Amino acid sequence: MRYKAIDPQLFIRNREKLRALLPPNSIVIVVANDVYPTNADGSMPFKQNADLFYLCGVDQEETALVLFPDAIDPKQREILFVKETSEHIAIWEGEKLSKEQARAATGIERIEWITSFEPMLHQLIPQANNIFLTTNEYLRAHLIVETANDRFIKKCQQRYPLHRYERLAPLMHQLRIIKEPQEIAIMQHACDITEAGFRRLLSFVKPGVGEWEVEAELLHEFVRRGSRGFAYQPIIGSGKNACVLHYITNEAVCQDGDMLLLDVAAEYAGWASDLTRTIPVNGRFTKRQRAVYDAVLRVLRGANQILRPGNTPALYQQQVLELMEKELVDLGLIEMKEAKKQGPDKPLVKKYFMHGTSHHLGLDVHDVFPPHQPFGVGMVFTIEPGIYIREENMGIRLENDVVIGETGNFDLMGKIPIEAEQIEALMNA
Repeated sequence: MRYKAIDPQLFIRNREKLRALLPPNSIVIVVANDVYPTNADGSMPFKQNADLFYLCGVDQEETALVLFPDAIDPKQREILFVKETSEHIAIWEGEKLSKEQARAATGIERIEWITSFEPMLHQLIPQANNIFLTTNEYLRAHLIVETANDRFIKKCQQRYPLHRYERLAPLMHQLRIIKEPQEIAIMQHACDITEAGFRRLLSFVKPGVGEWEVEAELLHEFVRRGSRGFAYQPIIGSGKNACVLHYITNEAVCQDGDMLLLDVAAEYAGWASDLTRTIPVNGRFTKRQRAVYDAVLRVLRGANQILRPGNTPALYQQQVLELMEKELVDLGLIEMKEAKKQGPDKPLVKKYFMHGTSHHLGLDVHDVFPPHQPFGVGMVFTIEPGIYIREENMGIRLENDVVIGETGNFDLMGKIPIEAEQIEALMNA
């Protein structure tokens, strides 16, 4: 198998934690994502709804989960609905989960075919007072496509208009920000696969190599080690392309003397990793490149010291901007007297470092979180400062993934080369 089987106890615990947050007589209903079309009869690779996967671990379309802890019939308190295999499906797509396989993977005793989903709801919903349904409430989500859960909400409200409808998202955000040990182990494996890909390309990159060729080297290593590929669209930008934060065309040729920014990482079993490294195309940093690189690395390490329990995202970002301000002054990019005149928004700093330093990581690369939630033990964050000097055609960003601990953070990417000397040595070995 591509992935090592996940112990269903993870999903059993996740459902138990959700039940503990529900008010009395509440029902939770989550349905799988759609398979989205491309053109003609084409379709995009399937990506499961992260809340559904978190609660049951089923990565299959046409799936629905119903949790009703206070149902009168104990057999109706937890039901998973899955797509039934037919001979046609088996021939064209491959067999879907059997009821026995779904039961073993999820720890849910009652498995039904998806065709019985709506009739079963008509028995259950009249017993409930509150209906919890899921929506995408990520703060920066740009929602232009109606999802399967969006359609289900409309249909449910039309059929059962007098029930009290509640948002599942705040509860799921509260649960998903604290990672179970098993989740952290899976994310560590994704980071280890990412490390193998990065080490592979260090001996491959040289002047004249295409950004797309670097992408191919990474994909090869990720997939051969059991990942389905990149956890997100890879950013492989050389020279001026490194100053484009979401550069994803990866179509230029790497030139001698340029820096190559690599925001690339593997997924594993549905969980994400997120790495950024910036390396010299020719294997040697210039004096200027090294100065900027070391400045970014100092900010990353300084940020790791203040990404601690009790600190808040807003205060943390302001503290990191202050660390970056000092580095930019030392690099001659801004003057100290002008820096002192800046307000708290630090506009001069943001000219060269315009994005946030950290984000939650988990089933989604930009994982869900309750707004303004203080940092806490068991959360997994990226730390990714960068300096982008467009007038010099140079962008340098570094990024590792860390687990916040009681006495210190654990770096999931601590074994991945990051020191400039390490990078040069490996590229010239």
